[in-house]
Amino acid sequence: MSSNWLFGLTSRVMMLVVAGLLILSYISIVINPAKVWLISVAGILFVPLSIINVILLLWALKRRSKSFMIPLAALVPAFFFVGRYVRYETDEERRERQELAEGSLDIMSYNVGRFALHDAEGVADAEACADSIFAFIREQNPDIVCLQEFRAKDLNRVKSYLSAKMKGYSVEYYLFPSKDGAFGNVTLSRLPVMGKGRIKFDESANLAIYTDYEHNGKPFRVYNCHFESYNISPSGIVRALARRDSTIIEETGIKMKRSITRRPKQVDKVFSDIEKCPVDAFVCGDFNDNPMSYTYFRMTRGRKDAFVEAGHGFGATYAGLWPLLRIDYILLPDTYRTITHDIPRIRFSDHYPVVAEVALN
Repeated sequence: MSSNWLFGLTSRVMMLVVAGLLILSYISIVINPAKVWLISVAGILFVPLSIINVILLLWALKRRSKSFMIPLAALVPAFFFVGRYVRYETDEERRERQELAEGSLDIMSYNVGRFALHDAEGVADAEACADSIFAFIREQNPDIVCLQEFRAKDLNRVKSYLSAKMKGYSVEYYLFPSKDGAFGNVTLSRLPVMGKGRIKFDESANLAIYTDYEHNGKPFRVYNCHFESYNISPSGIVRALARRDSTIIEETGIKMKRSITRRPKQVDKVFSDIEKCPVDAFVCGDFNDNPMSYTYFRMTRGRKDAFVEAGHGFGATYAGLWPLLRIDYILLPDTYRTITHDIPRIRFSDHYPVVAEVALN
């Protein structure tokens, strides 16, 4: 009798803890992690926490235990957020959006990972990886391309290099010099450039650049953002855990805290610039944060998520932990419509590209 009582108590405590963590993930979207950084970890774990709560719900129902109410209550809000991670559309929705295709704009955002992942598709080296990526972009033929983690060997030859690779595209960029070249953000476009600028972040090699365009008489701005990275290796963490290497685990915690606390300051800086922007603004890029985050909550104010409006299947964009991590986005002004959204599963980077067709009318 006592063992059954102890088991029941332990299971309920476990349910309460997991349910509480899931509830914290909902709250994390509105709390600035620069002030309470640990709460954003719950947001990062939204998907696994939801799965665990579903398992506990089914287990409690099978046992006919009244404790099923604990995971059930925690899961109810998740139905309002799950569409940020996975989405399915009907044929009627697809047909309705296709009617808006005339005069549309094709936008691509792609973290090319400094062309370092050159072995996944049998590519010989970084140069061949870059060639493969640009061949893919030319095949897609987008009107605007936002690249993050672009790497160049010679800072003085960036414009000529990109002009040769992407003929017919204007080239705007800002790269940080380093001992082995330069890296940063690049925006390519078939549209004439009306204006441009950059937003540098304190104590960071990440940044945002913006470019002004006009399409069918409508002026707009495109922000190409790369927010603070974690700079951690999931495989390295697994190896460290297997070896019980506390040093690497401690360093990982320090890196996560640094990234989590820096990112909201960068987000606020970009959002402040957007608020002063005189025209409609698109926000594209690698946010290094999932949809259950302060970053996403902040950047989607006044904007729609192209995936939520027209995506299909899993929205994950980080290839290393697919299908769990969605960190690359195309956000558009509320008055515009997304016609199509696609995430081609090509492995020339540790990120997948994000492609959206947008109606400006």
